[in-house]
Amino acid sequence: MTLSLTFLQAVWFLPFVLPIGIWVAMSDLRDMRIPNVAVLALTAVFVVGGLILLPIDSFLWRLAQLAVVLVIGFVITSLGLVGAGDAKFAAAMAPFVAPGDGMFFLLLFSMVLVGSWVTHRGASRVTAVRRVTPDWASWDQGKLFPMGVALAGALLIYLALGLQYGAA
Repeated sequence: MTLSLTFLQAVWFLPFVLPIGIWVAMSDLRDMRIPNVAVLALTAVFVVGGLILLPIDSFLWRLAQLAVVLVIGFVITSLGLVGAGDAKFAAAMAPFVAPGDGMFFLLLFSMVLVGSWVTHRGASRVTAVRRVTPDWASWDQGKLFPMGVALAGALLIYLALGLQYGAA
C-alpha cells in the first residue's frame, strides 16, 4: 500500500495534530462540543506546515478542499445530520488528506466511526468507566454521538499510516 501523503508530511504534521486531536475527542466526549479554537489551531497547523512542505499549487488545492468540505458541512448541518462543530472540524481536517487518498480516507473514517460508536456505546454500559467519567455529556445523549472522536481518530490514524506507507 502506498499513500499519496508523504512520509515528510506525516512526520511534520503528526506531532502538532496529535494534541489537537486528543483535545477535540475529549472535549466532544465531555461536552458534546468541538471548540472553535481547536478548529482554528488545526487550520493553522496546516497553513504553516503546508507552506513549508507543499508546492504552492498543491497547497492551494488542499485549501480548496477545506472550502469544499466546509460548504458540504454547512449543508449537512442545516439538514440536522451532524453538528456544526463536526462540520467545521472536518473542513479543517480536509487539507491534511492528500488528494489521491480521498477514497482511502473515507473508508478509514467509516471504519473508525463504526469502531468509535461501538466502543462508546459499550463503554457507556460499564459501571467502572461511568464512575471515572460521570460528567461526560456524551453518555446520555440518546441517538447523538460525539463525532469528534471518530473524526480526530481517523485523521491521526491516517497521519500515522503516512509514517509507514507514505510516498517517498
